[in-house]
Amino acid sequence: MLRVVIVTELVIALVTGATVVFAYNQVNSGITEGDKIPHQVAPPEEKPLPTSAINILVMGSDARNCDGCGIDSETGEGGSDTTILIHVAKGRKSAYGISIPRDTLVDRPDCTVDGNTVPGAKDATWNEAFALGGPACTVAQLEALTGIYVNDYITVDFGGFKDMVDAVGGVEVCIPEDVDDEVAHIHFDAGTQTLDGNESLKYVRERHSTANSDLGRMKRQQAFISSMLNTVMSAGTLTNPNKVYQFAKALGGSIETNPEIASVGKLVKLATSLRGANLAHIKFVTAPTTDFPIDDPNWGRLQLTPDAQALWAKVKKDQPLGSLGKGAISGKNQSGDKAEAAANGLCS
Repeated sequence: MLRVVIVTELVIALVTGATVVFAYNQVNSGITEGDKIPHQVAPPEEKPLPTSAINILVMGSDARNCDGCGIDSETGEGGSDTTILIHVAKGRKSAYGISIPRDTLVDRPDCTVDGNTVPGAKDATWNEAFALGGPACTVAQLEALTGIYVNDYITVDFGGFKDMVDAVGGVEVCIPEDVDDEVAHIHFDAGTQTLDGNESLKYVRERHSTANSDLGRMKRQQAFISSMLNTVMSAGTLTNPNKVYQFAKALGGSIETNPEIASVGKLVKLATSLRGANLAHIKFVTAPTTDFPIDDPNWGRLQLTPDAQALWAKVKKDQPLGSLGKGAISGKNQSGDKAEAAANGLCS
């Protein structure tokens, strides 16, 4: 999505005078400047360059304070419903994303934001950090857990997600089996279809009727983001100034970032540096987890496996995923056998 901000310049080039200022200011004023990152890890020793490897933590807030966002009869707790670490390799020609399940238990460090300390805790669910201390504390939690230095963060809310989908005219997805969620009143027929913003939000949020619950939903989210990026980067979007502007407006009006990138100009600079990475074909994997034993007090939650440490090491060493990328989801290849595809809401 970052690269789309670049095209805002194209839109501005097609209008004149006061309209230019209005359009730019409207997008710029919607961006929320969040807290500075309370880093737990020292930055790389080498001087940062426009081609250096970079890590960006992308989070989706489950707050439902927007029109049409109460899609699952739940109120939301202001937690992070989605957390994806985007690693862009040195040279910025390739990237991959790592999703972290929200019910994963981790040790949360103390976090100081705006002079206020959010006390740490042991065996805390992943998304508690966001609910208690916001995105900056979630970054601190990831750094403490993984030893990975995070350069920037971006948070998108439900309303922004919905508006971005509508801005590009919907996103095509393949639904391999009927979805019939009586709890959340969500229903989809199997087949390939183009979903609008409200429908997309329901589809990526649904977790009661499909197998694997939250993990299955996470894979649907990964595949949907890949499809959305393909739509955004398609000629049908990039050659349509109104679509580009509406998407940039929706994006700008729904995101919160660390101060270092909290403006259109700064996001354009970051996006320009990523122009060589084919983000539409970014590969997504999920941090390796397993269930706690049924007789464990933490049963019902997830714990990271030793493979997670190997995954964090890949990021820190700026290495490709290798065998850890088996089963990765991308916009170009949403592979998997038929049973897995049906269980996780994907199509091969």
